[in-house]
Amino acid sequence: MTRPPTLLSPETLPPVTRDRLDRFAALLLRWNARLNLIAPRDAPMLWQRHIADSLQLLPLLPADADRGIDLGSGGGFPGLVLAIAGPIPFDLIESDQRKAAFLRGAILETGARATVHASRIEAAELPPARLITARALAPLPRLLPLAYRLLAPGGTCLFLKGVRAAAEIDDAATAWTMSAATTPSRTNPDGVILRITDLQPKTA
Repeated sequence: MTRPPTLLSPETLPPVTRDRLDRFAALLLRWNARLNLIAPRDAPMLWQRHIADSLQLLPLLPADADRGIDLGSGGGFPGLVLAIAGPIPFDLIESDQRKAAFLRGAILETGARATVHASRIEAAELPPARLITARALAPLPRLLPLAYRLLAPGGTCLFLKGVRAAAEIDDAATAWTMSAATTPSRTNPDGVILRITDLQPKTA
């Protein structure tokens, strides 16, 4: 049986999507000297380490999500990449004004369906969404309160996490009830994709 495309290399993408991601990557590398959007050592591995890492969320997007909110978007991972390559628009929350300016420029460059909110996550005033995403933002006990206030009832969180994902779930379980499933990362041998549903704070 032939395996379906993984979307983890440029060759597997539709030409239009590949072109838009190429333009995004070129813009990011031009801005990176001033903003440190990614570590300088990661520049030669931009596609695999950052773009492909974000693209692996595409098959996991919930079917009922018509919009996503990306927390702490930084250089656009994963929210802007998903807005470029995926089927739904994203609200990108980024408190750093210079990074927010980069994200706006990247949206203009790529035509992505995304809106930038230059705000702290705690202060962002947005309608709740059925999808919340984040990558390398904060440990789960700090991340869940940020996500919960913007998550619509019945919604899903997709978080790109590292080797401590299981320990973070245990730490968060003291204050939250949730259904948590992990999928091994296809770009990071120590990473996982954490899918959280049924999120509710525990009552005292």
